[in-house]
Amino acid sequence: MLWDVATVRLVRTLKGHTDWVRSVAFAPDGRLLASASGRLYTSESVNTTVRLWDAPTGVPLRTLKGHTREVASVAFAPDGRLLASGSGDGTVRLWDVASGQLVRTLEGHTNWVNSVAFSPDGRLLASGSYDKTVRLWDAPTGALLRTLEGHTVLVLSVAFAPDGRLLASGSGDITVRLWDAQTGALLRTLEGHTGYVRSVAFSPDGRLLASASDDKTVRLWDVASGQLVRTLEGHTDRVYSVAFSPDGRLLVSGSWDKTVRLWDVASGQLVRTLEGHTAEVWRVAFSPDGRLFASGSWDKTVRLWGVAP
Repeated sequence: MLWDVATVRLVRTLKGHTDWVRSVAFAPDGRLLASASGRLYTSESVNTTVRLWDAPTGVPLRTLKGHTREVASVAFAPDGRLLASGSGDGTVRLWDVASGQLVRTLEGHTNWVNSVAFSPDGRLLASGSYDKTVRLWDAPTGALLRTLEGHTVLVLSVAFAPDGRLLASGSGDITVRLWDAQTGALLRTLEGHTGYVRSVAFSPDGRLLASASDDKTVRLWDVASGQLVRTLEGHTDRVYSVAFSPDGRLLVSGSWDKTVRLWDVASGQLVRTLEGHTAEVWRVAFSPDGRLFASGSWDKTVRLWGVAP
């Protein structure tokens, strides 16, 4: 899809969460949007929810409850039947999307689970935790397959490459690490950020890896060589999330400066700054068809942005 970035606009604001929105994710068919909520550093469980929305209309469909602490991350399985959620209660939960029922609870992490991601074939589920580890689970059975150790501080983000062979992790130790997803072997450590690495994302062709950091930058890395390709600068506060458009031409980033920014991947140029959130932007995600992208914020809302018809 060719974007006319001049026509990018706010489509709608989704309200319903009663606390900070910490994660957003589109289902593979683009019909559903999941959002996760909860307040950092609190024992209150009343506001801990995952919500499912009809993405085209913004109508709330279902609220998933069960976690006992704030929910930090959500991810749909490739077939759209399962939704994974990672929480401050140290667990990963798998939900049946159609019914909203809890399918399974994965236990093993000893601290907050900040990020979850399915492999492209749906066989593996990765989780990154404040316990400094990445864990790989058998998605169909919930069995723990292996624990990846090497980060020296909390793991904040995990992402599979499009071919499923690589797994990337971003950490508070200011590094990005690339792992063999099948063996768990550490392949490469990417260094250059000067603050926590909050988010990692592969480009659709798997050639680039984007990382977002507390150092207010987004960095693009060549996956094959591990070399830094370019640094995207413009945000005035820590950058918490990045996501590529499905065609790989654009990158969206969300920041504590309350803005969402769109970047041209080929040139690294900033093409749009989107304002409207009244608090820090925690997470961003593109729809599968590239017509929409979502941003979740500490202002308790999810905003959907798109191209004017």
